[in-house]
Amino acid sequence: MGRRQERYDAVVVGSGAAGGMTAFILAASGLRVLLLEAGRHYDPLRETPMFQLPREAPLRGAGTKDKPFGFYDATVDGGWEVPGEPYSVAEGSDFLWWRSRMLGGRTNHWGRISLRMGEYDFKPRSRDGLGFDWPMNYADLAPYYDKTEALIGVYGTNEGLENTPDSSPGVLQPPPRPRGYELLARKACRRMGIPVVPSHLAILTRTQDADQLPRQLFPGNALAQRVTADSMRGRAACYWATPCGRGCSIRANFQSTTVLLPPALATGNLEVRAGAMVREVAVDANGQASGVHYVDGETLLDEFVGARVVVLAASACESARVLLNSKSGLFPDGLANSSGLVGKYVMDTVGAGVQAHVPALAGLPPHNEDGASAMHMYMPWWQYGEQLAGRLGFARGYHIEFGGGRRMPGAGAFSGLEPLTQGSYGQQFKDDCRRYYGSFLHFDGRGEMIPNEDSYCEIDGDKVDRYGIPVLKFHWKWSEHELRQAAHMHSTFAAIVDEMGGKTLTPLQSDGAKAIARGGQIIHEVGGARMGESPGDSVLNQYCQSWDVPNLFVTDGACFVSNADKNPTLSIMAIAWRASEYIVDQMAQRNIG
Repeated sequence: MGRRQERYDAVVVGSGAAGGMTAFILAASGLRVLLLEAGRHYDPLRETPMFQLPREAPLRGAGTKDKPFGFYDATVDGGWEVPGEPYSVAEGSDFLWWRSRMLGGRTNHWGRISLRMGEYDFKPRSRDGLGFDWPMNYADLAPYYDKTEALIGVYGTNEGLENTPDSSPGVLQPPPRPRGYELLARKACRRMGIPVVPSHLAILTRTQDADQLPRQLFPGNALAQRVTADSMRGRAACYWATPCGRGCSIRANFQSTTVLLPPALATGNLEVRAGAMVREVAVDANGQASGVHYVDGETLLDEFVGARVVVLAASACESARVLLNSKSGLFPDGLANSSGLVGKYVMDTVGAGVQAHVPALAGLPPHNEDGASAMHMYMPWWQYGEQLAGRLGFARGYHIEFGGGRRMPGAGAFSGLEPLTQGSYGQQFKDDCRRYYGSFLHFDGRGEMIPNEDSYCEIDGDKVDRYGIPVLKFHWKWSEHELRQAAHMHSTFAAIVDEMGGKTLTPLQSDGAKAIARGGQIIHEVGGARMGESPGDSVLNQYCQSWDVPNLFVTDGACFVSNADKNPTLSIMAIAWRASEYIVDQMAQRNIG
């Protein structure tokens, strides 16, 4: 046993979207906070390769087993496989678990797509009888969506679409102009009745109003206003030069490491400790959380830190793992697990995609397509009525992300030429590259998975990681709803491409099992410690507070009751902000800690 540390008001486990937001709100509210990160320190201002070209990187920047998203991707010491940190997958299941072992977690490399869940998404069971309802409504979270969007900076527009909520006036930043291929897709989709609207991405298109916004976000809190204003003044608007996945040294996009942790540290109330792999939450004789045990990444010694409140925000499955490993005489089945639901009902986003060639985009003169490294436009789900009437054969929807164009090519950018050229080479190959580059589009569906009892994680009693901590074992199964949804994605993409006068290059699948991405592959896993109305049907209440242990909270995606077709990160941050304010209020009333 290592040395016993001093006691904090709160210890937060994890430094990404949930951990960063929780630490920021608590520290800005005057609490003394310790943030524990399993990975290493990471400074995007110093480490981001802003202007390097693919040709300057090994393998022209292509992805490898150690760097799945390419050499320049911000993720360090992480991926679907992490050395020394195995996990198990049950026989007959197929699941990939992404870990990001670095300060800021997945926020350093995520796609920045920031979509609000709508009213239907919070009450799915009431709408179609499947899954579970959240113990909150959209109206409960809407103010926190506004605040989160204003704090991190999200561009987009209000379109008044069904179950695609608008932001309050003045919250969103103006979106960048559509590119040529996006306008062509919009023209075709309009004829098909499919909406194509500006994306919502966490990228600054203009500098933030550091004089007004902090006062609006934190009325009556001079400390929070000061550190937020200083942080906003240090952020520049994007100048469209570098892919966001590399990180951002000018702090134009959202990363926990550039937007949440700097102002939190500036309060003087936050300490960050990296290389701290949390093993379990400790409890006292009364069953209250007393702190956490973690393994020091360098010494591999067990350390303990005490706290009045413990907040798990280590990512959905990692937080479930901590709870399941936190066994004691009071909690023999794991902490906060009287319902038996810790680790249960894990979900990921349904994914399927195709590549296509559109002749109308071939042979164009070279032109500047600067802009966000992600999409400027996307297609929100539009068939709510048909779905509710049961005419589609699957109960939940999807949105469509699409891209292409003539931005800087990377490794493999011309691999799709062969079907068009039958394998040209030499000068002819160069001419074909110039002719066809920019005429390829990809369409990716991102849909809702209905929680099911066959998709869960548990502790593997036969395997430990390099820290000596028991690892997770995953069980996974898609239902017919997800499989039919994936097949529908393929048919929709084919129809859009045909309307654009193009041809799909990816084999189209009517069998959803062949079209659908693997579980965990989209890296949107949520659930495992869901919130609910009562201790018998959930792990947490609507404020992410454990029913069993009142001074224990789980503010990351583990709390999710359902996984809407909207990418979860914005909702994770809004929920974490709401929960953090509740923690501050409850501590002030001496109800916890």
